[in-house]
Amino acid sequence: MESVARVSFEPVLLLHDALTLHQWEVRISQSRGEPYFFNTESKESSWKRPEGLSEEQADALLEKAQAGKRSGKVRASHLLVKHSGSRRPSSWKEANITRSKEEAIEILRGYQAEIGTSADKFGELASEHSDCASHAQNGDLGSFGPGQMQKPFEDAAFALQVGEISDIISTDSGVHLVMRTG
Repeated sequence: MESVARVSFEPVLLLHDALTLHQWEVRISQSRGEPYFFNTESKESSWKRPEGLSEEQADALLEKAQAGKRSGKVRASHLLVKHSGSRRPSSWKEANITRSKEEAIEILRGYQAEIGTSADKFGELASEHSDCASHAQNGDLGSFGPGQMQKPFEDAAFALQVGEISDIISTDSGVHLVMRTG
């Protein structure tokens, strides 16, 4: 009698499910104030449950977003240096930004050393060098609540105490220094 080897594919499917789930997160729309699904790898967004996510996985993502929901608002300023990989590699200063992310980080490190802990110097350098339109307000972005900014930016702003300046953070927009102002 021959022995038959049984192979289970369940761990492979579970791994695929975990990878698919890992690619998606729930964000809050700035315009509608409603949750939507965002694929962190493809940058695709969808109001409906994405293909490949079970109803249970979608519910878990929604619950995670609700549990991590911050209350209240913060006010922050930033100094943004864009690079060629930024989602819009242009600014008020340069029509076509070609520097690498590493070069952008080095530029920001120089500004960081100049700023130290000085809010005045932060505003001065943001007005002169930030690749964001907020440079006209010394980098001031005004007040914002949870889900209104890109996640790494939001996490940094909410983690800071008023007057504190973050280390360099990276978002789809570029690399930033963030100063919480309120």
